[in-house]
Amino acid sequence: MAGPWTFTLLCGLLAATLIQATLSPTAVLILGPKVIKEKLTQELKDHNATSILQQLPLLSAMREKPAGGIPVLGSLVNTVLKHIIWLKVITANILQLQVKPSANDQELLVKIPLDMVAGFNTPLVKTIVEFHMTTEAQATIRMDTSASGPTRLVLSDCATSHGSLRIQLLHKLSFLVNALAKQVMNLLVPSLPNLVKNQLCPVIEASFNGMYADLLQLVKVPISLSIDRLEFDLLYPAIKGDTIQLYLGAKLLDSQGKVTKWFNNSAASLTMPTLDNIPFSLIVSQDVVKAAVAAVLSPEEFMVLLDSVLPESAHRLKSSIGLINEKEASSEAQFYTKGDQLILNLNNISSDRIQLMNSGIGWFQPDVLKNIITEIIHSILLPNQNGKLRSGVPVSLVKALGFEAAESSLTKDALVLTPASLWKPSSPVSQ
Repeated sequence: MAGPWTFTLLCGLLAATLIQATLSPTAVLILGPKVIKEKLTQELKDHNATSILQQLPLLSAMREKPAGGIPVLGSLVNTVLKHIIWLKVITANILQLQVKPSANDQELLVKIPLDMVAGFNTPLVKTIVEFHMTTEAQATIRMDTSASGPTRLVLSDCATSHGSLRIQLLHKLSFLVNALAKQVMNLLVPSLPNLVKNQLCPVIEASFNGMYADLLQLVKVPISLSIDRLEFDLLYPAIKGDTIQLYLGAKLLDSQGKVTKWFNNSAASLTMPTLDNIPFSLIVSQDVVKAAVAAVLSPEEFMVLLDSVLPESAHRLKSSIGLINEKEASSEAQFYTKGDQLILNLNNISSDRIQLMNSGIGWFQPDVLKNIITEIIHSILLPNQNGKLRSGVPVSLVKALGFEAAESSLTKDALVLTPASLWKPSSPVSQ
């Protein structure tokens, strides 16, 4: 299994180089509802959302618009409130978020359950009168195309869900205190939704903006490929079903930071696998994968002393070459790559020299050497090339999305990365 900082692309990368279909080169990062919930939950923690709930000015809200502004009821409210010394939220929790497709196409509905215990102090009793409050904030994730810049995802229409508010007295006390508590709870019914909308919704919107910015920054983290690197950029976002999809362009850069190849065409032709409860999926087109492999396996030339390394193969090679021309028998072989071509050079014999041999000794039969060359390739060249791939290609988004490792699979036109471990959701936001 890959270490905590590195995901190893070995078999998938090698196999992808053999795919022959032509494809518009790009990549797509698909985020399922589990990842969206996890990232947004963490952002709510980072933005101290529960502290905002604990600081809700409940008493001030009831005083500002008592009983809907009706004068007679307002007088009654003032009578109730004069018996209240203080009123505040004691504990607050944000429970497990829900992310579902909206009734409107290409939108996601986010539900954020709120669980609070509030209390007030009154001269009528020495203990704090506590009551349990539950409600649900609800917002929509949609694509914003109205701005002059590129299309982006935004969170809007934040408010409390209709009919979700529940307030219940935790402990019954005297008849007089219970009656007072009931009046306080009745006054909170119109006040709490406005407080959530005005105080918490801006925090929820800021949390989503932070999550979205982090995701965009995450996909831009360079992937090291030996001395080169691969970078992705957002082309445009989309919402499909219950997923967020980030369509990416890619570029290959050399050690000096110069772009050597662009991959920024539409990803419409990519085959999109269904997540089926998989938290995320990164789909990378075969053209990008091929370029990554080529960058890792850079052109080089090296020499193999067959007599020392593979003495039996050396003997067979000499015998086979001797059948062609005794003078050309050699104890050395050189392999090197040029582009995507693998070339064998026997004792510095060039292709021109082979042609001269053909005219001098008869037709050269390369099949005579086929089995021996294959054996040498498997014994020497492949271990050498695999050694370069063994350290793997680090893909930082795997860990950033909450996973220690990932696994790869191949479709007809792309390499697909998905989490290798089971999802472990974080705890609710509490204070």
